[in-house]
Amino acid sequence: MPVFVVIIVFSVIFYLYYKVKSFQAKTPIEKKWWNAKSSIALGLFVAVFGFNRLFITQTTVSIIIGILFIIVGTISIWTNFKAYKYYSPYVEQKKRIWKKVCKKPIDSTMYKN
Repeated sequence: MPVFVVIIVFSVIFYLYYKVKSFQAKTPIEKKWWNAKSSIALGLFVAVFGFNRLFITQTTVSIIIGILFIIVGTISIWTNFKAYKYYSPYVEQKKRIWKKVCKKPIDSTMYKN
């Protein structure tokens, strides 16, 4: 189904974007926060791929594989959403402190010599 294909493509794009942001993060908390976001996108990819698999063919093996993908993707989304919610206050606190100390927004050029 075309809707599933669009969601799959966007989830892969968001996964790659968040993964790059994770590598660019300076603090461990930010890295974990971006990794949680990227894992949510990857879980969405797996779950929607499972739904897509159910609609493509109706064989027993295809249905079992689709259900397994849906379960694994849903568990990944759920666990990483909890991690995202856990790290969010720390990242926001870091941003507030940085704004108070430096009086300007965070950018990557400040870390270069």
